[in-house]
Amino acid sequence: MRAIFFDEDDARAVAARLLADGFEASVARERLAGEDDDEGHPWAVLSDAPDFMVELLVDEYDGWLDAADDAPAAPPLPPLDLPAAPKRIKRPTGD
Repeated sequence: MRAIFFDEDDARAVAARLLADGFEASVARERLAGEDDDEGHPWAVLSDAPDFMVELLVDEYDGWLDAADDAPAAPPLPPLDLPAAPKRIKRPTGD
């Protein structure tokens, strides 16, 4: 789960709260595409905390969630076992 904040103090407060609750949390600078000003980049809090807990903190500290990158990809399905020829329903051939 990744939460984004524009204020460094808010990001650090959320990370400290998650760490105090026993979850892993880290704070990193989030570089946005097209943003030239280094001071304009938001702060990201990365955590393994449950979604609802991070969502409550995001609401409290005026941030937003970015959960799409964190979702694990579904394992690929095995290939289908398709028949080699069409099934004969009416009469067998040769009658």
